[in-house]
Amino acid sequence: MEINIKRFEELSTTELYEILRCRAEVFVVEQNCPYQDLDMADMHSTHVYIEDNGRIKSYLRVIDPGIKYPSAASIGRVLTMREYRGAGLTHLLMDEAIKIARSMSPRIEIEAQSYLCDFYKSLGFVEASGEFMLDGIPHLSMTME
Repeated sequence: MEINIKRFEELSTTELYEILRCRAEVFVVEQNCPYQDLDMADMHSTHVYIEDNGRIKSYLRVIDPGIKYPSAASIGRVLTMREYRGAGLTHLLMDEAIKIARSMSPRIEIEAQSYLCDFYKSLGFVEASGEFMLDGIPHLSMTME
């Protein structure tokens, strides 16, 4: 299974369209959460995804330090399409994302949906805040040093 790793400017319009389609399907439609997805961070991110015949199975982005957090890289928009969940794809992408983020900064910060806290802890993240609402969904700030 090949993991694709591309900076924003390396993405084709077709790849970008597929990424945005998947993000809308999972975060807006499935989670019933209208939010501003296009936040300008994509242009300062490394996009990491697994695809099959042009269709994304799992995706995330690693945001450069100084964009979302002053001195830390960030990982976000982590998703696996419904039909591929439970196959370990998110773990594969997160392992790769952590390597990429560590090459940018010794510190990684994320805003994790609260129900995924144990998953992120299993990767080495620790809670850095109490629960807060973000776009109507409970989240926690988490860090990895």
